[in-house]
Amino acid sequence: MRPESSEFSETSECSARPEGPVSPVSADGLWSIGELAERAGVTVKTVRFYSDRGLLPEARRSSGGHRRYGPEALDRLRTIRSLRALDLPVPDVARALDREDALEDVIAGQLREVGARLAALRWREAALHLLRDCAPGERAERLRLIGSVTAPPDTAALAHFWKRWLPPRLPARLTSAILDHAVPQPPADPTPDQVLTFTRLHAFVSGPCPRAGTAHWQPAAHRPDEGYRPAVLYEGLIEAYALAAADVRAARAPYAGEALDCFVAAYARSRATRDTPAFRRLLGGQLAADPRVDRYWQLAAELAGPAEPTPGALHDWLRAALDAGSARPAS
Repeated sequence: MRPESSEFSETSECSARPEGPVSPVSADGLWSIGELAERAGVTVKTVRFYSDRGLLPEARRSSGGHRRYGPEALDRLRTIRSLRALDLPVPDVARALDREDALEDVIAGQLREVGARLAALRWREAALHLLRDCAPGERAERLRLIGSVTAPPDTAALAHFWKRWLPPRLPARLTSAILDHAVPQPPADPTPDQVLTFTRLHAFVSGPCPRAGTAHWQPAAHRPDEGYRPAVLYEGLIEAYALAAADVRAARAPYAGEALDCFVAAYARSRATRDTPAFRRLLGGQLAADPRVDRYWQLAAELAGPAEPTPGALHDWLRAALDAGSARPAS
């Protein structure tokens, strides 16, 4: 239970109902603060705490200035206690009491908060197992890797890496679609090995990166002098990767087919040219010379598992299909 500055041991106070007969309703049908506390099984201090915060309105004041409460206050106090038993903070309790439709939002918010706490605990548990079970000589490096990420980790560093790697001025919608495919999410219930893999991936993207504009640190299709229209290219590549995914999942050998034709057509359209044998040979040579991020895709594949081929694996399969049949243009 969250501590409150003026609330003293509400849980323990509320758990013990006072002994003795319950006070009857007074002649005016109202209760004093002590009578309400007695009926609710809480202390006067608890009733006063909620009253002072506006959660428990009084019906009126007596001639002596004492608070008086109607029977409806008992139901409201019981509702407050039930909500507080769920660890809802007082402001959220107030929202839930004041608006009938607010309780659902409050519950949803609490579920998100609890989920985040559980995710952090699962990550920490797996990280502790990773440290406990490794050889003493590996512990310092693994501790450094674990300490470089939050618990649970986010993917901001991975997204930043790809925003630098991708060509500039891509449409925001297209960039978002690419990041959805390229950035693996941390497992919700990670194994120690997955913790190690993700921290290594984070360290890879957080390491030194060539400055933008440095020659040949990005693929040729990302460089303005090569004549490609990157937005056209990546629209086509997303479609080609989707076509190749079933073959990669099934571990089929690369072959010339619809996925390869779509792959080559994406490059050809982005350069406003046709798919010809000469273009395929040119493209094959260019892709072979392009810089690669194999380490990234290796680690991403370890996180995703074989059921979800990475864009890197799909690109390699299509490149291999191109190399095996580069003289065959699309029909």
